[in-house]
Amino acid sequence: MDFPVTRLRRLRYNSVLRQMVTETKLSVDDFVMPLFVCSGTNVRNHINSMPGNYQLSVENLVEECRKVYAAGVKAVLLFGIPAHKDEDGSVACEHDGIVQQAIRALKKDNKDLYIIADVCNCEYTTHGHCGTIIDGDVDNDTTLITLAKQAVSLAEAGADMIAPSDMMDGRVAIIREQLDLNKFEKIPIMSYAAKYASGFYGPFREAAESAPKFGNRATYQMNPANTNEAMREVELDIAEGADIVMVKPALSYLDVIYRVKNEFKMPVAAYNVSGEFSMVKAAAKNDWIDGERVMMEILTSIKRAGADIIITYHAVEAANVLNRMK
Repeated sequence: MDFPVTRLRRLRYNSVLRQMVTETKLSVDDFVMPLFVCSGTNVRNHINSMPGNYQLSVENLVEECRKVYAAGVKAVLLFGIPAHKDEDGSVACEHDGIVQQAIRALKKDNKDLYIIADVCNCEYTTHGHCGTIIDGDVDNDTTLITLAKQAVSLAEAGADMIAPSDMMDGRVAIIREQLDLNKFEKIPIMSYAAKYASGFYGPFREAAESAPKFGNRATYQMNPANTNEAMREVELDIAEGADIVMVKPALSYLDVIYRVKNEFKMPVAAYNVSGEFSMVKAAAKNDWIDGERVMMEILTSIKRAGADIIITYHAVEAANVLNRMK
């Protein structure tokens, strides 16, 4: 029926009714908080390009996770900044690696905190690339060996989930194989299945001290212009044993999130990355936008596109907003 019989504004006049017919609702359960752990004691280094975020030594990370958990955010994603780096990222595989230490401390403090361990080499290599360099480029198959060792080491430390972010071909399969061989068959894998070579990662590279010393990551991260290729990447990761597939970044790739969810009917994660976070904070600081409102609008759009899990530096702030609304 047409106007005047049909008036869609009838559903908008009253705030109670607007809530009742809301199609997409955010929940604190949707959020994962990314955190950065570094060596040393009593370290709390503010990350200039990411207001409110810090490089934290283990004891300060434990304290921060108490606050995260108290806000209702039950899951964290850990990135490590080691005391020393090497050529192939082997330092990330050490029993007492920085993330391994953090996981053990966090589990001792709160066994219910869900810990997702990022698996990649860029924070651990002297050159800042995501694997072993041979003939001037990251060698795919050599890197797989290090990634698998890192994944097993993190599982041994107590990680609840492994999240490979390197974008090497075949990494999900070898990680799944090695986890199973080491009796970690219950540990799920959340693959960064469609991770784009994006300009939105700049603040993260400051935070994780992981900027490449030469070249770029275009030979292994995806071309931002491609979506069909993303579907192939996701399909391969699922076939190799991924339990959850991720699209990264989120905001400029909502169409990819939508396609992945609709074509594969899999649990989908989306990473609301550092650059997306920092743009909101910078604009809000200048009073160009209402930061809280824009934050919630962005997170809602990510869920509306099809994400089941939203990894975001806004997690605690957004959780506090949702808690106020109860």
